[in-house]
Amino acid sequence: MKIAKEYGNVTTIQENTDFSVKQITDICDNIGPRKPGSPEELKAQKFMKEDLKPISDKTEIEDFTLHRQGFMGFIPFTVCMGVAAVFVNWFAKPLAAFIMCILAFVPLVLEFVMYKEFDDFLFPKQTSHNLIATKAPKGETKQRIVMVGHSDSQFEWPINLLLGGLKAKLMVEVPAVVGLVITTIFSLVCTFVAKGAAANTIQSARWFFVLFFVVGIIFIPFEVSFIFFQSWTKSVPGASDNLSGCYVGIGALKALREAGIDMEQTEIRVICSGSEEAGLRGAKAYARAHEKELKEIPTVVIGLDTFRDLEFMAVYDRDLSGTLQHDWGAKYLIKNAAANCGYDLKFESIYIGACDAAAFEQQGIPSTGFAAMDPAPADYYHTRKDNPENLRPEAIAASIEIMVEACCMYDKEGLPKKD
Repeated sequence: MKIAKEYGNVTTIQENTDFSVKQITDICDNIGPRKPGSPEELKAQKFMKEDLKPISDKTEIEDFTLHRQGFMGFIPFTVCMGVAAVFVNWFAKPLAAFIMCILAFVPLVLEFVMYKEFDDFLFPKQTSHNLIATKAPKGETKQRIVMVGHSDSQFEWPINLLLGGLKAKLMVEVPAVVGLVITTIFSLVCTFVAKGAAANTIQSARWFFVLFFVVGIIFIPFEVSFIFFQSWTKSVPGASDNLSGCYVGIGALKALREAGIDMEQTEIRVICSGSEEAGLRGAKAYARAHEKELKEIPTVVIGLDTFRDLEFMAVYDRDLSGTLQHDWGAKYLIKNAAANCGYDLKFESIYIGACDAAAFEQQGIPSTGFAAMDPAPADYYHTRKDNPENLRPEAIAASIEIMVEACCMYDKEGLPKKD
């Protein structure tokens, strides 16, 4: 049974879904793609601020500094190191080749997998922003729930557009990484058990040295294709990823307000973060700047990221490329709220990538991610196909309903606890 019914009669889920679709369409059509730290990102936040003003007690926009190309700017360097290592090893310099492979992997792992701000200082600065709306309870504020979605959109991934998400992963992305791994292993073997297969001694080289070299050559086209993994100038509409997440938060707050529901003891905060697609930079900046405030009273953060594929709706158990465990109570808050609304959600993991919730979890604030996205990924993921025409309102409606229930459950019961 829905706990929200004890607070009031929420009858505007569909109306707020229609409103959300209309506003997302308006942003995409009149503001356009919103690369991290761009004027368009800020324009979209100012647009959403006007939607939040009537339904919150306070709205504000905070700025922060980022280096947006730091997150993916390592790609040409990694590709050059990986390809060059194949030939350096062949010409009897296996230790140098091994070092080059390690240098190729370092920014790949630290930036793309772990979301560290490792090489950011090498790239130009930009100013990005976070939009924050706060709604106080009618009683004393004893706890807080934060709903965070990101307002920026990713630079286009042309390979995903050309092949589709799953084919791009299997035909290009995975082989490129496998090729670099093979070259690394080959270089390490040569370093310890041989001098390498130099061109002038190829006749005496062991067969497996020749084989590994040939295999390394075969994988070079896949590695080179990684340079074209991302456009460096063109960003995508980002209707589902992630204006839908922003408007699930806005829609839930709006539905509560229109039903005349005020939380008894829970402050509701909606954040439309900037520069998530540049490595969670907005969420990281906000979590660091407000850590003390967020820990002064019990706070839970729900990362809202892409609501389109209802059949894949899930709660994220692990995040940050599978390295970060989300809070048990936060996960079960969303799972239980969904169950009350008639949805049996699975726990899933983000094995490559992250959502904004990870930035808060890293700061020790109970968090989880919530999304409805094909993890394959789908062909609209980070491509121009992520447009308003490709939205699925039923996924947005279900998510608004679940977040309304989650807010009411949290206000009444707090986070679920293990038995």
